[in-house]
Amino acid sequence: MSTSKKFAVILSGCGVFDGAEIHEATLTMYAIVKAGAEYQVFAPDILQHHVVNHITGEEMNETRNVMVEAARIARGNIKPLNELNVADYDAVIFPGGFGAAKNLSTFAFDGENLSVNEEVERVIKDSVDQKIPLGALCISPIILAKVLGDAKLTLGSESDPSAGAAKKLGAKYIATSHGEVVVDEKYKTVTSPCYMIDSNIAQIGEGAENVILAIMKMLN
Repeated sequence: MSTSKKFAVILSGCGVFDGAEIHEATLTMYAIVKAGAEYQVFAPDILQHHVVNHITGEEMNETRNVMVEAARIARGNIKPLNELNVADYDAVIFPGGFGAAKNLSTFAFDGENLSVNEEVERVIKDSVDQKIPLGALCISPIILAKVLGDAKLTLGSESDPSAGAAKKLGAKYIATSHGEVVVDEKYKTVTSPCYMIDSNIAQIGEGAENVILAIMKMLN
């Protein structure tokens, strides 16, 4: 039987503008394995809010399923989010991308008045109740702000509108730069800004790795 720590990685589709940010998702999985742990990918089995042409930025006249799209990143090894029992895992992590703000929540459209997918909310609340660490990259921490209220977290720059929204939701906001993480010991959350600030792929890798290392430190 494996004694490796097990992470549940929750994706929101495939592609920065309408799903999971691929660099953040991939480098998170890389960081998990590099740290000696293992992962299973999950995604909600729902339709995406919309589909965006990643060359033009324009909306396309088609529909796609969040889990089917996320399976591209997971190389087909994916499970529906409603099957995730957090007690089976040591940690849960949410990479970013607009899918977190469009498919996992409505932050992209409703701002501070966002609603959160009920399965996502369940997973977050169950994780906190069972003292299982939660990681969130890029825009994903706004979901933690909505569900948890007074969590200490970051979305990068203090001047970004998302920072103001997080504060209105009750979050204890801390501005950060490349690769920096914010740890909330009460809720066992670890957040990092990644592409919320102007970054290159190496800086994204640093942020993902530092989130995973902070969680591994909690677990050890």
